[in-house]
Amino acid sequence: VAANPKTAQYWREKAASQPQTAVSRPINLGAGITPLRDALGNDVFSFIFSALMLVAYQIFLWRKTRAEPTYTVQAVNTFARTLWVETIMNDSEKGVLAVQTLRNSTMAATFLASTAVLLIIGALTLSGQGEKLDSTWQALNSLGAKHAELRIGKLLILLVDLFIAFFSFAMAVRIYNHVGYMINVPLTLKHRAISPVHVAAYLNSGGKFYSIGMRAYYYAVPLVFWLFGPHFMLVATIVLIAFLYHLDRAPQPLVEDYRPES
Repeated sequence: VAANPKTAQYWREKAASQPQTAVSRPINLGAGITPLRDALGNDVFSFIFSALMLVAYQIFLWRKTRAEPTYTVQAVNTFARTLWVETIMNDSEKGVLAVQTLRNSTMAATFLASTAVLLIIGALTLSGQGEKLDSTWQALNSLGAKHAELRIGKLLILLVDLFIAFFSFAMAVRIYNHVGYMINVPLTLKHRAISPVHVAAYLNSGGKFYSIGMRAYYYAVPLVFWLFGPHFMLVATIVLIAFLYHLDRAPQPLVEDYRPES
């Protein structure tokens, strides 16, 4: 073959045209997972730590309310709604006042539920345009991951929060409508299921749904800042808790008047 150049060229071309056997190499499944896990560490830590801070704050309010029934504005509103129902149902001439008050509450809950729908549509729109906005969102994200999957996960959590707000306000509207019928039933009928105590309890359940919807709105703030980086989420959570602490506190005279005697 070496003596004949044409034959040597022929065998070289034939050898080059043959498919080469691939060399099997061990696949390291953890090679791609470890960097992703390390990159998501800051975001996961920020989310868990922020959630724990909010849960701890709610537990703090619950414990303070058990010790002082009027420590929070929500507790004072519950007490005021109970007295309002008793006053309205004991005076038949205040039926118009009851309808107007419930109408105002219904309009407020309806407006907030409609706003939640608009925010849900906006979040869904952002989920399809995230790649175009990455340059803006990630400009200050020096500590968090920049994966598309993480961005979609953040938007999904934000959507869940907004859906909770929507359904809470929708339930509040539903209950307010029912209370509008119940509160005008004359006490002379002596209906056990439509006594002032039962109507007040039903109205307060609507107030609880309204409060849950507002909480969901408040908690959406750290979730929005999370889109720009995990450190922004932590700062937003701390600021939000400080804001809620002053917002949830009832006026001090009420706290002193209803403080349990030792």
